[in-house]
Amino acid sequence: MAELSAPWPKQGPASYFASIEQKYGRSISEWRKIIAGCDLDKHMVIVGYLKSEYGMGHGHSNALVGWTLADNKAKP
Repeated sequence: MAELSAPWPKQGPASYFASIEQKYGRSISEWRKIIAGCDLDKHMVIVGYLKSEYGMGHGHSNALVGWTLADNKAKP
């Protein structure tokens, strides 16, 4: 899994990343590690995991999981 660093695209799922970091107090890199280490492989199952275990909202968790599973990287 590649490291992700700001700035992220201003459209699409990554547009939520700044607010995810601010609201939940973890970097996107940390969230990606949590997702990679959760031993789950289905998008919506991981979304549910983030919502139940970390109190993350649906939009934020959906964006983060989608981006992570697609192994996207920030583009300058």
